[in-house]
Amino acid sequence: MTKLKLGPIADDKAVKIALELPAALHRDLTAYAAVLARETGQPTADPMKLIVPMLERFIATDRGFAKARRKNESAGNN
Repeated sequence: MTKLKLGPIADDKAVKIALELPAALHRDLTAYAAVLARETGQPTADPMKLIVPMLERFIATDRGFAKARRKNESAGNN
């Protein structure tokens, strides 16, 4: 089994966004959605629905961002 950084995608209320992606990135998102569907046993998600959880995961695991955020929060509490 492949160890993906994302788990099942929550069925959430749709929000419209306008975003242009390079064709290669769209192909990668489509391929990722297919692999994720196989791994989770869920239907293949719309590749655009992967963007938010990927960004959330990226931000949650970015140590530099977490450190900077803590530093900014502590500076604001002084």
